[in-house]
Amino acid sequence: MRFLKNILIAAALCTAAMGVSASPAEPKNGVEYETLPTPQATEAGKKIEVTEFFAYYCPHCNVLEPQLAAWVKKQGDNIVFKRVHVSRDDSVAPQQRLFFTLQAMGLVDKLHTGVFHAMHVERNRLNTDDAVFDFVAKQGVDRQKFIDTYRSMGVSARVRRADAMMQGYNVTFWPMIAIDGRYITSPSQADQGSKSAKNEEQLNAQALSVMDVLVAKAKAEKK
Repeated sequence: MRFLKNILIAAALCTAAMGVSASPAEPKNGVEYETLPTPQATEAGKKIEVTEFFAYYCPHCNVLEPQLAAWVKKQGDNIVFKRVHVSRDDSVAPQQRLFFTLQAMGLVDKLHTGVFHAMHVERNRLNTDDAVFDFVAKQGVDRQKFIDTYRSMGVSARVRRADAMMQGYNVTFWPMIAIDGRYITSPSQADQGSKSAKNEEQLNAQALSVMDVLVAKAKAEKK
């Protein structure tokens, strides 16, 4: 009986030790995330502004989307979440204008996931203006109203703003997440300290964990 008791105690101690060693380490500046040399202006007031730099054509952004959406929902009123569709070249410019037109028309929540599905499942590249117009019309959006907004000065201004933000945040790859205009991280960066992720979903999960820490850090610094 005493022998069995000793085995159980040893097993409990082993489990406890494993729990301690398995707990995530605090993410390090310059490893799992970076601090911007020049903080960027935010518009969230006392809340924490979280900005995703993404592109519809990006397969990694597509994989991240459902996990990020769940994370944002879990954060609730703790953050103000924004998306910025990055620029690249003329071949993907229609996708960028598509996003900012949806944003201007208040249709991102309704069609954002559908755009990813069209591109990465249905293989609709949405790489011309007409392809974009046909797509949104099939989603029940007023075609002419969309075209007018798509070609408006307001959407052009949003595109220019995105370019300026890319420079300010030094965005050279995506997806990239900015926290409160001060910190940036990404799925690939979040794994730098441990190299433990085995697939893209795990990389994303690690990035979201780093973002949890950065949101708490930014919130504490605002007090």
